[in-house]
Amino acid sequence: MNRFTFLTCFAVLAFAGMPFVNADQHDEKTKDIVDTAVAAKFNTLVAAVKAGDLVETLKSKGPFTVLAPTDEAFAALPEGTLESLLKPENKSKLQAILKYHVIPGKVVAKQVMTISEAKTVEGSMVKVKTEGGTVMINSAKVVKADVMCSNGVIHVIDKVLLPTN
Repeated sequence: MNRFTFLTCFAVLAFAGMPFVNADQHDEKTKDIVDTAVAAKFNTLVAAVKAGDLVETLKSKGPFTVLAPTDEAFAALPEGTLESLLKPENKSKLQAILKYHVIPGKVVAKQVMTISEAKTVEGSMVKVKTEGGTVMINSAKVVKADVMCSNGVIHVIDKVLLPTN
């Protein structure tokens, strides 16, 4: 096995096995996507999902694949953007952005490594590529993968994705 193949295999295995939270904090396989996001303290994402009236959708049977931006990713948006999106009059825009972070079905890391794009619930495509063992969704890096939930899977990303439409 050459060095590149070894490193790629190592990266895939490491990526797929990254822990999300300590196992004793909760059993993420029995919690749905919303409850898992709450337990993992994705405060901004949870607030946005509530403001966008998408809690019940993400608590439904699914399955869904959620590309979950960290609180730091939301904080990196231009000043005033998040506050504006959370206003009731911007609910449809917020919903479109949130739906752009959701892929229908359960797409685990092993599958993500084999695709070049995926259609989101919002209707647009996201680009998927692997660079040196790092998986990128558009310009966002997947920092934790395969957070299993009762109704799908969460992949944690370091940027907020914005639809191009």
